[in-house]
Amino acid sequence: MARMKISLITTVLNEGDSLSLLLDSIAAQTRKPDEVVICDGGSTDNTLSVLERYERSLPLVVLREPGANISKGRNVAIRAASHAVIAATDAGVRLEPGWLEHIVAPLEANPGVLTVAGFFHSDPQTPFEVALGATTLPELRDINPSTFMPSSRSVAFRKPAWEKVGGYPEWIDFCEDLIFDFRLAEMVGPFAFAPEAVAHFRPRRSLGAFYRQYKHYARGDGKSNLFLRRHLIRYLTYFVALPVIVLTGLFAGPWWWLALPAGGIYMVAVPYRRLVRQWGDLPLVGKMAAALWVPVVRMVGDIAKMIGYPEGVVWRASHHPPDWRKMDDAQG
Repeated sequence: MARMKISLITTVLNEGDSLSLLLDSIAAQTRKPDEVVICDGGSTDNTLSVLERYERSLPLVVLREPGANISKGRNVAIRAASHAVIAATDAGVRLEPGWLEHIVAPLEANPGVLTVAGFFHSDPQTPFEVALGATTLPELRDINPSTFMPSSRSVAFRKPAWEKVGGYPEWIDFCEDLIFDFRLAEMVGPFAFAPEAVAHFRPRRSLGAFYRQYKHYARGDGKSNLFLRRHLIRYLTYFVALPVIVLTGLFAGPWWWLALPAGGIYMVAVPYRRLVRQWGDLPLVGKMAAALWVPVVRMVGDIAKMIGYPEGVVWRASHHPPDWRKMDDAQG
């Protein structure tokens, strides 16, 4: 049986400093893509000149769509793709050499498989980034493969599946891949899971950049009406449970105050377990720094989400976006 042809797609915007990392890893794949379709959203740095350097070593198709958000960029690239199997990733990512081979294997082995979820690992370079990855990203042991919703930095699907759900939702700027995932799972069936298809990406490099990232994520949740229960629990924890514990402690005995460190330990227990497995060759000072960063990252992430989520809710109330849970087939 002839091997299926594969279009690898991604979007870029001012990725000149990091793009070579992705392109080099694509060139090093054990299975080469038949084409690489890249949609540029209007870069003003050296992104296009970087792409030009790879035109002889990769089967590049470069499209320009100034002003496109990531959803529109992906849709433009997929629409222009020549082949029926799409593998998607992101700029700023480094792919394992066997990534493409592993992520398309379930599609090739079974015509009934329409979507495949790959996996991703953080690629930290500083103690802060090690702590950030350990605090915010699941490990393989943390997930249920049957319900795992992939990031679009590591996913593959047949083009008819993308068409059936109306493509990526262009009305939203963050959480677009989750909505796309949910729609695929609902309308075409569950993802096959390919844990060996690993994409590595570098976490945000500063606390401020992480705060902005998580605020945007939470705003996307609010815009798309995602994870209401999770956000309510967070508000109840900080604005109800914590004040009750503090006020009660003013009148109760000293043992009551143990509830505060106990709650704090519960919130960071999983990140610390991951951290010990991930801090690798960091020197002792680096391990200590990473350990101190974990509660800070957890707290700042929670604050960012509590600020971003209501912004998204307000946006949804004023813009009346489509209810993606009730959209008919092929409506974008």
